[in-house]
Amino acid sequence: MFDFAASEDWIFGYGSLMWNPGFSPIEKRPALLYGYHRRFCIYSHSYRGTPECPGLVLGLDRGGACRGVAFRLPRRGRHKVLQYLWEREMTNNIYTPRRVSVMLLDAGRPMRVEARAFVVNRDHERYTGELSVDRTARLILQGVGGRGRCFDYLANTVRHMEELGIAEGPLHELLRRVERMSAAPVGRRRMTGQAKSVARSRPAAGRQRSV
Repeated sequence: MFDFAASEDWIFGYGSLMWNPGFSPIEKRPALLYGYHRRFCIYSHSYRGTPECPGLVLGLDRGGACRGVAFRLPRRGRHKVLQYLWEREMTNNIYTPRRVSVMLLDAGRPMRVEARAFVVNRDHERYTGELSVDRTARLILQGVGGRGRCFDYLANTVRHMEELGIAEGPLHELLRRVERMSAAPVGRRRMTGQAKSVARSRPAAGRQRSV
């Protein structure tokens, strides 16, 4: 499990953790991380797709910056929270729980804290490498897994980014691209894999620098 020091208090969320952390934090603060950006760079064979018809999920990839949410861990039940996060995020070792420095943004003066963030493992077989916006959008359009559609995952991420004050960015354009594809006649979609039953979805970019 985590090699988590007693002095470490924060987890940085940039995807589904923003709206569904799965635990009750002491604090929840908007935060900015430099050196990484949010990107659909992981093939999903379970949560948002299947091996036969993969979808995509988000990872933190190197370069740029990312605005997300920092959660301060509770002291009581801390071990159970860390165990839950490990089981949720680390089942396939696609992520590395890296120590990072994030800036908390809602204080009177921005404050820097140390946190853990789930950074994509670029050596993992499910790391996508560079994908075109079109290819990313098609994978999101087809992806349906145990936690629902990739489309909904993308839409929720964009909505929570807007709550953080990000009104426009690569994921917004990706969302519009998937929406346009989902409205096209089925014969014109040229969807990958076995995608047949997904009626609606949204896009993901190759080199996204989503703040």
